[in-house]
Amino acid sequence: MAFVNNTRAAAPVIPEGLGGFFKSVKVALERRAVFARTVRELNELTDRELADLGIARVSIRDVAAQAAYGY
Repeated sequence: MAFVNNTRAAAPVIPEGLGGFFKSVKVALERRAVFARTVRELNELTDRELADLGIARVSIRDVAAQAAYGY
């Protein structure tokens, strides 16, 4: 009869302890800061500058979400 001893634990789905919690909060805050900064900087551009970049003013928040969150 074959026997396998697997001592490696599966990767945790939930961050471990408070350290993992604070790390996930830090990442979320950093992403939010990227989103806010991107929206602010794109709103400062003129319509002509946005057109040169291929961005419509109505899609600024979508572009910022892509930059910050990847969607």
